[in-house]
Amino acid sequence: MTPSRRLLAIAGGVGALATGTAAAIAVAAQQRRHSEDPYVDEPLGELKPDRTSTVAAEDGTPLSVEEIDPEDGGEPELTVVGVHGFALSRRCWHFQRRDLASLRLPRVRQVYYDHRSHGLSGAASTETSTIEQLARDLDCVLRSVVPDGPIVLMGHSMGGMVIMELAAEFPSLFEDRVCGVAFIATAAGEVGARGLPRSLLSKYNPLTRAAGGLAGWQPGLVEFVRAAGGQLTRQAVRRLAFGSRDVAPRLVDFMLEMLEVTPVRGLVNFIDTLGSHNRYAALAGLKHAEVLVIGGDSDRFTPFAHAERIAAELPDAELVRVRGAGHMVQLEQPELVNSHLIDLLQRCSGADGESSSRRTWWWQR
Repeated sequence: MTPSRRLLAIAGGVGALATGTAAAIAVAAQQRRHSEDPYVDEPLGELKPDRTSTVAAEDGTPLSVEEIDPEDGGEPELTVVGVHGFALSRRCWHFQRRDLASLRLPRVRQVYYDHRSHGLSGAASTETSTIEQLARDLDCVLRSVVPDGPIVLMGHSMGGMVIMELAAEFPSLFEDRVCGVAFIATAAGEVGARGLPRSLLSKYNPLTRAAGGLAGWQPGLVEFVRAAGGQLTRQAVRRLAFGSRDVAPRLVDFMLEMLEVTPVRGLVNFIDTLGSHNRYAALAGLKHAEVLVIGGDSDRFTPFAHAERIAAELPDAELVRVRGAGHMVQLEQPELVNSHLIDLLQRCSGADGESSSRRTWWWQR
């Protein structure tokens, strides 16, 4: 029981122990806390899975995996697999994991895992710190814990890039089993073309120097590395990850918690593969799948123009522009993101009764 709930229980439970005035004060205090931060009591990243396991990648690197069954115990129609972004972990899917568990139409099984050198998974070498290797890791996870049945893949940031490479390397998977893909705050190429202002970088910073000449043209990637190394202020991390001015403080804390887990040395090795990412051609492999593309128009890492470019390459995709949202759009505006994810799942299962057509959504907070 949280302290606030415990206080309310004491104040409202037994009249001999607390007056009506005391109970009213307790209620007012709780309401004030929630008005200041709606997620103050949200167990971010702490929801317990139904099963955890370790999947061995092709080179033996251990990949940490968790599975979540439908909340009501019913038979799932689809399996949703979350592929997280650079410098993060599977915990970044908290709101999706929470809300999709209670979904009934359709019921879904969920699978989340950590990339190598991220979260609870094993470390990558310099040679295996590539999007190509991450795609092969994803294939190993699918073969191990999702051996059959239809699949919907959700990819955030680097996770979306990994899904694109998976489509390029394993096209038959997308013809036979992957019925839907959600690209969230990601890009198909030209990641280095735009990013944070160069003024945020310091040429004297050791992490910047470790990233070599890439720091000059991809500040966004280097800033994520610096954040993970604790070299950015809370305010800078908030600006890097989120868009809206009124982002909940608890979400910023959660972002900092995730960034602190992954070793900086391992992150630096991924900067080259992210900077050279170009997989526009791989998008053709998604022609058999329902595709959802979501981007925040205040994203400083992968600006919304990237989402528009992906949608232009996939004319039947659903494009969602989230006004005011930044790179962590699935945390910043989870209700909106989840509503479109549920639409995608219903289209994949046939629950909506509609045929696929391109739809562009404009959202104003």
